[in-house]
Amino acid sequence: MTSALHLAKRTWTESEYLAIGETPERIELFDGSLHVSPIPTGGHQHIASELQAAMRDAVRHAGLYSFQGLNIRLRPGHIRVPDFLITTTIDYQESVYDVGVVRLACEIVSPSNPATDKLHKMHYYAEAGIPWYLVIDPRAETFHLYQLNGNRYAEHASASPGKPLELIEPVAVTIDPADLLPPS
Repeated sequence: MTSALHLAKRTWTESEYLAIGETPERIELFDGSLHVSPIPTGGHQHIASELQAAMRDAVRHAGLYSFQGLNIRLRPGHIRVPDFLITTTIDYQESVYDVGVVRLACEIVSPSNPATDKLHKMHYYAEAGIPWYLVIDPRAETFHLYQLNGNRYAEHASASPGKPLELIEPVAVTIDPADLLPPS
């Protein structure tokens, strides 16, 4: 395993990015630049795990699959790693997946850089055609579900503890944020 923190700053091609292999950090490729993030906090991981558990039966019933942290090629030279995804069938031996398999991408807002998840990734996911985008903000204790409308997202639903989020696409499930947020 290579540590991305020791990689030189320079312009990276997609093949060079893929040659890095597995690392202890989360690395995304954006137009020749590497974006390196540390492993998510325990609270972040708790939400992602509970979300996956809450959706497991609905995802299976819909004939879809759920994952945490897959490399998704939004376009050549632009690979992102959403916190949680619902996809169609994938080849489990691949290391990068085309955006066409993604039905829902979810980002759990990082307190150090909320604009990345709330604005930048939203823009790129919409541009790439991901039908549904879920943004979970642990600090605000809110969930916002967006549906693709043309090349932009429109808010479809929101939720907070005690006010569940009801999804009908890409899976049918009701989730109360209170069940997913870490204990205080």
